[in-house]
Amino acid sequence: MYTNEMAKAFRSLDHHAPKGFNVQLIDNEHFLTVKAEESMFMRLDDYGKRKAIEYMVLVKKALEENGAIVLIVRTGGEEV
Repeated sequence: MYTNEMAKAFRSLDHHAPKGFNVQLIDNEHFLTVKAEESMFMRLDDYGKRKAIEYMVLVKKALEENGAIVLIVRTGGEEV
């Protein structure tokens, strides 16, 4: 399901990601998962965290505009 157009849209947003933060895209055939590492996120300062959230939203919107169904998840953290 991950198309060349989606890849171009995703890569065009690289400059929006704060330094030291990135996400992983997983193609699940019928939808895409954007996976963020909580440990990477927690190392950011307040401004960096805001930029990371904005980046994830931009990635989600760009992929959806190119026909994807998108799920955002995180890894790490404590279970409650």
